[in-house]
Amino acid sequence: MVGNDWVNSYLEAILAAEPGIGDSKYSDSKSSLLLRERGHFSPTRYFVEEVITGFDETDLHRSWIQAAATRSPQERNTRLENLCWRIWNLARQKKQVAGKYAKRTAKRHLLRERARLEATADMSEDFSEGEKADVPGEILTPTDSSKGRMSRISSVDVFENWFAQHKEKKLYIVLISLHGLIRGENMELGRDSDTGGQVKYVVELARALGSMPGVYRVDLLTRQVSAPDVDWSYAEPSEMLNPLDTDTDQENGESSGAYIIRIPFGPKDKYVEKELLWPHIPEFVDRALSHVMQMSKALSEHIGGGKPVWPVAIHGHYADAGDSTALLSGALNVPMVFTGHSLGRDKLEQLLKQGRPKEEINSNYKIMRRIEAEELCLDASEIIITSTRQEIEEQWRLYDGFDPVLERKLRARMKRGVSCHGRFMPRMVVIPPGMEFHHIVPHDVDNDGEGARDDQNPQSHDPPIWSEIMRFFSNPRKPMILALARPDPKKNLVTLVKAFGECRPLRELANLTLIMGNRDDIDELSSTNASVLLSILKLIDKYDLYGQVAMPKHHKQSDVPEIYRLAAKTKGVFINPAVIEPFGLTLIEAGAHGLPMVATKNGGPVDINRVLDNGLLVDPHDQQAIADALLKLVSDKNLWTRCRQNGLKNIHLFSWPEHCKTYLSRIAGCKQRHPQWQSTDFENSDPDSPSDSLRDINDISLNLKLSLDGEKGEGKSTNLDAEAKLEKAVSTLAPKSTSTEKVYGSGKIPTLKRRKYIFVISVDCDKASDLLEVAKTVIDVGGGKNASSIGFILSTSMNVSETHSTILSGGLNPQDFDAVICNSGSELYFTSSASEDKTKLPYALDSDYHSHIEYRWGGESLRKTLVRWIGSVHEKKKKQHDGEILSEDESSSSNYCLSFKVKEPTLVPPVKELRKLMRVQALRCNAVYCKGGTKLNVIPVLASRSQALRYLLVRWGVDLSKMVVFVGDSGDTDYEGLLGGVHKTVIVKGVASDATARVLNGNRSYPLEDVTPVNSPNITRADQCDRECIKAALEKLSVKT
Repeated sequence: MVGNDWVNSYLEAILAAEPGIGDSKYSDSKSSLLLRERGHFSPTRYFVEEVITGFDETDLHRSWIQAAATRSPQERNTRLENLCWRIWNLARQKKQVAGKYAKRTAKRHLLRERARLEATADMSEDFSEGEKADVPGEILTPTDSSKGRMSRISSVDVFENWFAQHKEKKLYIVLISLHGLIRGENMELGRDSDTGGQVKYVVELARALGSMPGVYRVDLLTRQVSAPDVDWSYAEPSEMLNPLDTDTDQENGESSGAYIIRIPFGPKDKYVEKELLWPHIPEFVDRALSHVMQMSKALSEHIGGGKPVWPVAIHGHYADAGDSTALLSGALNVPMVFTGHSLGRDKLEQLLKQGRPKEEINSNYKIMRRIEAEELCLDASEIIITSTRQEIEEQWRLYDGFDPVLERKLRARMKRGVSCHGRFMPRMVVIPPGMEFHHIVPHDVDNDGEGARDDQNPQSHDPPIWSEIMRFFSNPRKPMILALARPDPKKNLVTLVKAFGECRPLRELANLTLIMGNRDDIDELSSTNASVLLSILKLIDKYDLYGQVAMPKHHKQSDVPEIYRLAAKTKGVFINPAVIEPFGLTLIEAGAHGLPMVATKNGGPVDINRVLDNGLLVDPHDQQAIADALLKLVSDKNLWTRCRQNGLKNIHLFSWPEHCKTYLSRIAGCKQRHPQWQSTDFENSDPDSPSDSLRDINDISLNLKLSLDGEKGEGKSTNLDAEAKLEKAVSTLAPKSTSTEKVYGSGKIPTLKRRKYIFVISVDCDKASDLLEVAKTVIDVGGGKNASSIGFILSTSMNVSETHSTILSGGLNPQDFDAVICNSGSELYFTSSASEDKTKLPYALDSDYHSHIEYRWGGESLRKTLVRWIGSVHEKKKKQHDGEILSEDESSSSNYCLSFKVKEPTLVPPVKELRKLMRVQALRCNAVYCKGGTKLNVIPVLASRSQALRYLLVRWGVDLSKMVVFVGDSGDTDYEGLLGGVHKTVIVKGVASDATARVLNGNRSYPLEDVTPVNSPNITRADQCDRECIKAALEKLSVKT
């Protein structure tokens, strides 16, 4: 029971007290109630049988101290007995937590096995041995006999071959990292929990990619922070990153290189932690989308020959940026790459194991929103980049959207050119982070270990940080044990200080240096960080470590290499004792400076030590093991020298150029996609054309019409063959008795682009009459039907035929609207002038929109899975309801929307369960409950009503800031996507039913408040649906009609 000596002492005390427990004297009226009930109670046996060994609890320790200090044997025994029961109670709670975890694991395993069986049945083809043998993810295997060598020959060859074939191409790459304070020089690492290793990683990755041949420009998008408590440099809109190698002969041009682009979003004049950024993600996406489009246009003039240059990939870092990247890549239709850095589901499991309530966890960390964002990243990403194999095997496999077994089967089918039947899985690739080595010159260390500065030599010019550290030590010549981490409990620094303090031989041989960020006053730190620092200070006093432990209050980022160099100069050791370390970039930095390491055996250090072979791995909970490993490296000069030499010899495998070669080879392997339009561009047309109007859509070359299959088909409702008609006809959206047209474009700019404002009516109502009331009121406020400065878009969950019927039933004309968004955002139409042909609806389908959203659409395989799901729902609920609960609605379905009627909304599982079911089978989609839960639409994963609005910007150049979106106080399950962004929002009270509110709240795993901007100047409310209230709401938004 290492680290719990008090428990050993406790056991000895119980043994010593044992004879008195059974005495009759002890059974008098003063005996405890427990002993009277139990009779001859044996605390010793009970302790051994029931108490979990190794259990460490500060409160129990304090109770034991009080018990041991009690003089009266009878009172002492009673206190010990109570202490024993307190331990039992905590042990019982621990067992309950473990039991719940086992149930969750078993349930997840069962669901995954069922999904594999169904997926196998759908794909209908036996898997070959090659499929079974393939492994999930990749960490490249050694090619020589050197221990731990990580060969990258194959990836380098792929990159060089690809680059040889694409010498003329110049790539544009976008990286996104939202939280923390990011700048290129003097990074304030450790300033807070959001400004840590990820900040350093993304800046150096951007700089390294910008220096690679074939890469023309890299943009690192982050948040612009203009706050009085942070440096002014974080408010600069852009910052150019200096290249890794200034001697490079890479061709430079205007706008080339790597840049930090700071996008303003979220609370103004305030720096907030990452958990509070979720409501502002849509605003970032809109502004980032505008930036990428502007840059695409600028690069078209420099390197594109007049054609837009779109990003070859957009790479998100951490869950918040991943969520943004998914939406941005969907809006632009370009490949997405994702790096998690740390994962929410793994953190949730760890916190649940500690017995913390799920509600408290979600309140503090917004963990459920984070997990949903990470699931979306699995849905949308082409590649998931991890630092270690452990991240794949132990963390990503916890997610619904990733199954290593199914992933390798799908990958094998793709290699053989066999259909995956609509199933997709992102490629997991292990690429350890790189490091800048060009400025590092490891210094020789003399054989006697006399590596500290020479205080007698006045010519010595040591870095200032050396003297700042050395002033703490009474003997600065001793080897330095160096730890560099935030004062966070999971970094396990308290255990390190205990190990150092309780090992006298280690204290005699070495000093301990703790670099724990920057601080002015402990009281100004967060309660968690302050608690760790205070605990360390108490331990220093307890073990009398004065003169042996250094804790400098301040250091610059530029001081860090000098700190490593000082530790190596003293023949010291670097230690990372974290409970779990996702990767461990500091271990690579230490190795590059010739510093041997002791590191946790949990996580990335295992892979790093396999490659570098420069240290020892320990159990972070084993205090004695930590002390023994440090003592072994400090005392054994031969072992220290061998570890140092191994690290210096192998460190090049973690260089940034090596990382980037592998990175670019993976990007080159992605199926490239980018915005492609069938119709002509409107950039060069006359913006002042008086007849330029989408309401007069006949001017936009409507060159396709769906007609009746003869008069026999009149009044019948059958579906067109999608495969045969895809290039010749509009997707089947309505009965054959009506038809629409496709937009292929002409030489005139759409009127939407020239409107002063665009009112988007996205109110979700159970009744058509309620929707019509809102539409009429909004159109009336907008100036009536003859107004030309304001355009109108109707956005609904209905198909185009139902939308058309609803518009006519309210006495409105289709021409009152510039466009209609149908089927929850899976179809976009522009209205045209009325036609004499009554079989043709006055709408023109934007055919480019379908090619824009079809990414990973499962089609028929998805439909089959949903039909099976309906059957399982009926089977589970048959005791509660005899009839149908769900049924397929073929008349409302289309090629990109599968619609279902919900007859009993209260019996239907929430949408999060449906998403889970689809994800475990590798089917990617967006499920939306509509009309108060009476309808279910399943559409492509990156399609939605909010994404349709962004498409208008990408395709037609419509300014999102001109839009005013009208919603109810609740709505369909895609409601939250309509609230945020650069557009303005009016929430109309009283138009959504209680059923709609129940559907919205019941289908969410996190509160709406977690994703809704509070006190946003772009959101206001109208107390009711009348002209005066809506007009007053618009005036609050400074929208003049």
